Amino acid sequence: MAKTLNSQKLYTRMRLWEFPDQYIIEPTDGSSGSCLAVNRVNGSMTLVDEVPHCSSVRVPKIQTVFGVLGMLKLLAGSYLLVVTDRETVGTYLGYPIFKVTSLRVFPCDHSLRNSPEEQKRMESEFSYLLKVAEKTRGLYFSYDVNITLSAQRLNDLGDETKLLPLWRQAEPRFLWNSYMLEVFSDNKLDPYMLPVIQGSFNTFQSAIGVDIIDVTLIARRCTRRTGTRMWRRGADPDGYVANFVESEQIIQLKGFTASFVQVRGSMPFLWEQTVDLTYKPKFDILRPEEASRVAERHFLDLRKKYGNVVAVDLVNTHGDEGRLTRQFATSVQNILSDDVDLCRYLHFDFHRICGHVHFEQLSILYEQIEDFLIKNRYYLLSEKGEKVEGQIGIVRTNCVDCLDRTNVTQSMIGRKMLEYQLRRLGVFHAEENISTHPNFDDCFKILWANHGDDISIQYSGTPALKGDFVRFGKRTPEGILKDGWNALMRYYLNNFVDGTKQDSIDLLQGHYIVSVTRDMAPSAPKGGIEAIASFPLALVLIIMGFFFTILSLMRVRSDYWQLLISLIWAGLSIAVATFVKAHGQLFCNRPRLHKPPH
Repeated sequence: MAKTLNSQKLYTRMRLWEFPDQYIIEPTDGSSGSCLAVNRVNGSMTLVDEVPHCSSVRVPKIQTVFGVLGMLKLLAGSYLLVVTDRETVGTYLGYPIFKVTSLRVFPCDHSLRNSPEEQKRMESEFSYLLKVAEKTRGLYFSYDVNITLSAQRLNDLGDETKLLPLWRQAEPRFLWNSYMLEVFSDNKLDPYMLPVIQGSFNTFQSAIGVDIIDVTLIARRCTRRTGTRMWRRGADPDGYVANFVESEQIIQLKGFTASFVQVRGSMPFLWEQTVDLTYKPKFDILRPEEASRVAERHFLDLRKKYGNVVAVDLVNTHGDEGRLTRQFATSVQNILSDDVDLCRYLHFDFHRICGHVHFEQLSILYEQIEDFLIKNRYYLLSEKGEKVEGQIGIVRTNCVDCLDRTNVTQSMIGRKMLEYQLRRLGVFHAEENISTHPNFDDCFKILWANHGDDISIQYSGTPALKGDFVRFGKRTPEGILKDGWNALMRYYLNNFVDGTKQDSIDLLQGHYIVSVTRDMAPSAPKGGIEAIASFPLALVLIIMGFFFTILSLMRVRSDYWQLLISLIWAGLSIAVATFVKAHGQLFCNRPRLHKPPH
């Protein structure tokens, strides 16, 4: 089904030769295509018929690669990104799917040798961000099928589109390396252009009676407003939201294929939460007068791509979160249709109704959206390859991060729709459900738990919270302890790591274009507090102050002057701690390329 008919197949295995003046990428998968030569001075690319003769004096390094992700141009050099290792993780509609387990950046920066020192310094800073990018998680690809599209959209492609190379068929929102492939498209190097998504791919096979069922769950992350948890919140002025993920649940049995898609994404208006060393920084709603316009753009885009929409908002109604949900509700008032089946907003206070353990209360939410789900259906393909049913609407779910509460809720919706599909296909009778089949139930829970962990790691740096309920169907003491640890890890990463990671993402995605004019212009020197703001130094001073305070107090009995000394040391520690708290934002690891608005 949905066969890939593109005339130029992608190369599946290549040999990369590192010559002093160029890289040569040679197809070694039996293809008869030309080799790709990449100049190490300026990054220019040409096709050559064969690998140049090797000198006996300097034997080139040779490495096997499994795909070319693209190229980035920085100040002076260009940088080639390739897949150096992969693993098979399953199949999508019958075609093998691979996960990138190792990628490497090869510099074409020999021109730097004659560059000014300042340019070398700036280039070094940018190239460090590419080293950070080598650790990017959750990249998936196929040589044979377009995995940026859901099964329904793939089936609906026209015959002419199916003849195009995979990268040209791809949905731009989910093409992770879209920006990096631009220079390749200019050079018409289709067989080398490997389209990649970031997200998750999990699958399992199980038996129910005599029926063998394959279940697959795919997450596709949107690249429009991608980034880390605290540095990418809300929406941009065009309505693209942070942490927007399309999740597609697919089952295959008896020759039938059924697919159900749902999405998650940050609340669609301008807001931020800038880290400042506090555990939970306050939310700032920006330009509230534009909120309705931004939300309208977002929902019009959803309607265009998915059809009818029900937006499920899981955010608290009280406290700081309450301001966000009130703004969300206000923003969508003008765009809600009189026909609730077309566009509907539904608030469900997850924490108030479900607390921290009673997630079975989500049945209350399901009762409110069940009619929408049944009316808007799912995609179904018969054993003859004929489209029987089409999904004409989408559930859009959000909490603050669109991670923990969202994944619990989406897994519940996915479970209900899967039961509905299995009844339709005659596997379940009217009263039967997934929980009556323990092995299948366990596999399904693990599927969604892994799905949530993958998305959470990419956005927040840690696995999802509340994952024990998704994985085991109940909250466990171990799960609660693990949540506490992950919450602390999120605090650390948000405050001291994610600024640099955000810069790396912006560079890869083309959200920040390196400019010689701008980046080589003299920058204003740091002054005042910013010039001395160093969290490690402040922490050392605080610890040292308390250490000498305790040491002095231990000597008070023999020398009363030690009491005064202890007060001085204690005062120093408290003063430094107070100073750090008052200027918390300056002590955090902040993005340098796209500075957040204030």
